[in-house]
Parts: sequence; structure tokens; C-alpha cells
Amino acid sequence: MTRRALILLEGHGSIGLQYVKAARYLDLHPITLSADPAQYDYLAGEGIEAIRLDTGNLDALIRECSRLRATYDIAGITGFSGADESVYATVGKLCRHFDLPGPNPASIERCCDKFTQRELLAEAGVPMPAYRLAANATDVESSAAEIGLPVVLKPAVGSGSSGVRLCRNLDELTEHTTYLLGGQHIWRSSPRILVEEFAQGPFFGAHIMGNEVIGIDTADFDRPPYFVFRHLTCPAPLTDDDHSRIADVSLSCLPALGLGWGPMTVELRWTKRGPVVIEVNPRVPGGTSPRLVQAACGVDLITEHIKLVIGNEWDLRGRHSHIAAAQCLNADRDGILDWIDGDSRAAAVPGVAEVKLYIKPKTPIVRKGDHRDRIGHVIAASPSRAQTEAILQRAIDLIRWSITPFSTLSE
Repeated sequence: MTRRALILLEGHGSIGLQYVKAARYLDLHPITLSADPAQYDYLAGEGIEAIRLDTGNLDALIRECSRLRATYDIAGITGFSGADESVYATVGKLCRHFDLPGPNPASIERCCDKFTQRELLAEAGVPMPAYRLAANATDVESSAAEIGLPVVLKPAVGSGSSGVRLCRNLDELTEHTTYLLGGQHIWRSSPRILVEEFAQGPFFGAHIMGNEVIGIDTADFDRPPYFVFRHLTCPAPLTDDDHSRIADVSLSCLPALGLGWGPMTVELRWTKRGPVVIEVNPRVPGGTSPRLVQAACGVDLITEHIKLVIGNEWDLRGRHSHIAAAQCLNADRDGILDWIDGDSRAAAVPGVAEVKLYIKPKTPIVRKGDHRDRIGHVIAASPSRAQTEAILQRAIDLIRWSITPFSTLSE
């Protein structure tokens, strides 16, 4: 009998291993196609079949998948990348070529361009912050003047909060514009900067599968002026009315962007005028969110996504109703990680759902003000909010680390 395979384009540091394990649970043979398989540690660690090729070349991908079909029954194709969201659009094109279930590639491409996304949402009347598109420092300054400080500057294309910063005054605006345009930020296309009104208020994330809101979490952030998650809770403490308002605004984004297949996350802020949409991501989010949602309601977003990809019926019914919380372990300084321990003791605390460390001792740390500042996370869950927070704090207190600043090393 021909073995059924799941083709994975590229990989992901925080959720790649979960996809591999979910594929095996569904009796699928995962095969990763990547321009550089060595960058994903879990591939070698799990003995995953990996093939090196240019994943930006659609013709090369079609040829490789056609070759693999001689050996395997390709049940489905999906993929992800922490660095390049266009991978998911390529997934959609491959699925169409091989007549497999997958996302609409045109919708994904429109969504990945944050300015195009904003324009389509604005046309549909979705509440959003004021925004402008800038290509140079003069455009940035005039756009900020029109909107009014503070503003958020972000690349029009990108993920993981890379290059995103709150600019509270002209000095910060000039500094970050220079960073984005002066060669320090890596652009995958010609530089285009989104200048946005800073929507002030609590942050929420609505996790959607198809046209159903599975869960809404809330989060706060680490050190300003960056947007690095520090603490997340699911479900968010909302009244029924406020939950409905967030769900309704989130779902209104889907027809505007041509979405409605597979997983999506809508990020919002609750401002003086109610919920406003910050961003729509047409994929399973990285980081803690998939495990957080699973700990809260029992729905495994990744497994259910794979079921959809291979044409099986998914099951989005909640198995339980807990309060789940995640604490991101963020580096507090630049330097060399000397040691980190306590993770096994933390994982043994009753009620802890997951403890994960991302880096090993002797790793250099240079904070970027984005997802790369995280060195690990802890997730806990219980029937009550107070109990969950107590469990989480107990586990966090057991994890310790030491970072030697670079300045000390050079003395």
C-alpha cells in the first residue's frame, strides 16, 4: 500500500514540530521541502525526511512534488515560515496545481501585503486605525503629521513584529525610519512602510477556523516601544456582548479579504470606539497561541488544519472549558546565555500544559524588539482564572537563567 505523505513547505521554529507530530498522529509521513533544512532543528531531531530546493521557485516545487508522487500518495500540501509569509501563498498555488484542498493564493497574497489588506478592509467598512503608505523619510514624516503622533511604523510586508515600533515623538520617528530605510532591516521587496495611528487599548486575538471563532485571547506586551508578547490569556475575560462584538468585527474581515478557508487570526485593539482591526493573518499563528487555545478549550488548531488539508472532516467542538495562560520568557539584555535551568521542574507543576525553551546555553542574544527576543514560554490551565495564574507563577519562579552582557565579555 502506498504511504500517504503530507508535504510541508519550509518550517517554523515554534509550531513546525507540532505540525510534524500531528501529521504522524494522523498516520501521515511528513516531508519538508526547504531552501535550508538545517535551520530547523526539529527536522534532524525527529528524523524527518527533508529535501533541499528553492521554495520560491514554483516550477521546481511542482517538479519535486510530481517526483514524490511516484513513491507516495500525496494526501495534502501545507507550509509556513516565520520569516516569509509568501510561502503560504505558494502553498495555495501548489494545491491548485495538484487539485488538493488549500487556501486561495490570491487572497493570501492580498492579505500578506498589509497596505492592500488595509485598503480592502477600509472599502468594506471594517473599523481600523488611520493609516498611510510611505516609501521614503519625507513620506513618513508627512504621514505622521497628518495622522498625529504617536504612530506605529511597520514594513508593509513582514511577520513576527519584525521592524514594528511605536514612535511617540519626532526623534523616535526619525530613528526608526533610519533603521528601516538605512540598511539594517532586511527587505524582501522594495521598501514600503505603513504609518498607522496607534490604537490605544487592550489587545485581543480572535482565532478562526473556516467561518467559526474558536477562541479569543488577550495579551499584553513587554518593554515599549516594541510589540513583543509578554503574557496571554484564553479565553479573554469578556462579557457576552463584548465577545460578540469582537467576533462580529473579526468575521467581517473574511469576505472583504476573500478568506474563509482554513485557519486565521484577527488581531484587534479595544479603543474608545470599540474593537478596531490591527491585522489579519491567514494562517495558524506561531508562538504560544495554538497550545494556548488547545489548553483552554481542547481544540487542536494544527491537527484540525491538517485534517482540512488532506480532505478529512474536522472537529471544532470544544472538549472542555478551562482558563489558560501563557508567559513568554523574554531576554532582558543582550549578551551570551550562560545557563538556563528549571524547565523540567516547572513542567512537573500540576496544571502546567507546556514548558518550552527556544535556545541553548552559550547562544548569543541580540534583542530585535520582535518575536526573536523570546527564549521560551510556559503555559498553564485550570478551571479558574486565579488558579491558573497561581500555577503559572509557581512554574515561572522555578526557571532561572544568566546572560553575560557583551560589554562584560570584552573587558
